Amino acid sequence: MTSQYERDTIAVRFAIGRVLVQGPSMAPTLRHGDQLLVVRRPTARPGQAVVVRLPGGRLAVKRLVRREAGGTLWVEGDNPFGSTDSRSLGPLAADALSGVVIARIWPRPRWLHAAR
Repeated sequence: MTSQYERDTIAVRFAIGRVLVQGPSMAPTLRHGDQLLVVRRPTARPGQAVVVRLPGGRLAVKRLVRREAGGTLWVEGDNPFGSTDSRSLGPLAADALSGVVIARIWPRPRWLHAAR
């Protein structure tokens, strides 16, 4: 015998995650130790803070500057002197995009909006 809830329940996989900022690449917008709320999605708009997988497999928080021909992404840290990004690596493949940062949840909670 199945209960009413077993019949009506749909498994949901959440597309929201938490990321810890390490390093100075996004200063002054984000600082080392900030915790971010990230929505996993395959697309982003230029100006948004995003989580990308860099060559070598490391995850990093960067700003999406533009989408280039062939579907590649040009990302940069807000701190040009402390960032490993497309300025040194070149454009990243579109599948390097892991998600879009929507909020800083600790230590100074606030919603993040695309830079203009």
